[in-house]
Amino acid sequence: MNPPFIWRREALKFAALALCARPFAALAQASVSSPPAPIRLALIESMSGPFANTGEAVFRNLLWAVERVNARGGIKLPGGARPLQLDRYDSKGQNEEALSALRAAMDDGARIVLQGNSSATAAALVDAIDKNNERDPSRRVIFLNYAAVDPVLTNERCSFWHFRFDAHADMRVAALMDVVKDDAALRRVYLIGQDYSFGQAVLREARRQLGAQRPDVEIVGDELHPMGKVKDFAPYATKIIASGAQAVVTGNWGNDLTLLVKAAREAGFNGTFYTFYGNALGAPAAIGDAGIGRVIAVADWLPNVQTTQSEAFYRAFRARFPKPAEDYVHMRLALMIEALVQAIERAGSVDAVPVARALEQADVSLYGQRGRMRAADHQFQQQLVVGVMDRQGRPGVQFDVEGSGYGFRVVKTIAPERAELPTSCKMKRP
Repeated sequence: MNPPFIWRREALKFAALALCARPFAALAQASVSSPPAPIRLALIESMSGPFANTGEAVFRNLLWAVERVNARGGIKLPGGARPLQLDRYDSKGQNEEALSALRAAMDDGARIVLQGNSSATAAALVDAIDKNNERDPSRRVIFLNYAAVDPVLTNERCSFWHFRFDAHADMRVAALMDVVKDDAALRRVYLIGQDYSFGQAVLREARRQLGAQRPDVEIVGDELHPMGKVKDFAPYATKIIASGAQAVVTGNWGNDLTLLVKAAREAGFNGTFYTFYGNALGAPAAIGDAGIGRVIAVADWLPNVQTTQSEAFYRAFRARFPKPAEDYVHMRLALMIEALVQAIERAGSVDAVPVARALEQADVSLYGQRGRMRAADHQFQQQLVVGVMDRQGRPGVQFDVEGSGYGFRVVKTIAPERAELPTSCKMKRP
């Protein structure tokens, strides 16, 4: 055999091996240096249309919560810490669009879905997620709900995959009735709400609780209106005044609340508004001085809760989002993200079943506010507060709302054990 030929053949073989090895070495180096894959959170909300302001407000709260988690290194897992990534999907205020957004989010790799501004949409998402998780265990999804408060979602329509972090409508009505029952001068009430599952639930429970706690109070109006479609509430305001009502009870939110209270003010209504959401999104500015002492709001937390920790929480949010129009902050959204982090770290996995089981046991605290998840129905339990509108600077009103000059003074605090209500949920677990 020719020795030079053998040498050339071996040299070519070595060169070929070296060329092949180089891409593998580069790939290995890239895998070592590449950042860990983020855990994707899919926010499905109205980012356009009449309720776009509510979707944007929620996005800011969640973004701030995600940024805090990532700033401390992300979520600790056995394979290394992973950051959170918040992606937004526009539901356009329509259930079918929300379901399309859910499919898109799942295709993008998200396994945690967040939604809240519409109980009808939440119910549609629960049904779709239940079917998906039964049909395709490899793509199971967990649904975190921060504002869809129709009681059925944690009662007869409860789901193992759904977790609600807001007090449901019956809990909120009960908190408002704690104030109503002390108003001895109140004799006539007008009920008005949005015509869908949540609005109907609020009016139904308000009727029941008024009958039980204040049978002396007459309901002089009981009305539902199309959600997000009424541009002029003047006719409704005229009926409220004509009824002789001294107070209005409403679960309206977004522009439906702002336009309602504005029309009532302009028509000369001098009564009280008992609301779920009268403390934000333009309502205080719309009602103005007429709301001082007359607009009541119930929430899980208000900026004027009188503790140093609460003040620090609020100031931190305003430092991140300093524009008056961005002044919409809710403690429960921050607690929700902290509960998710706690659950994933406790599960040691991002798989849906172990994370959901860990979420059932969530018990979190942040800036002095504590909440725990009730495993029986996945309803978060926390204190509630009721506030009354007043001028900024008056006792108990250090902070105003959205630069309006008006804030909410806390007049009632309901402890978690008093806010808690029974459930009819019969949870089916995998």
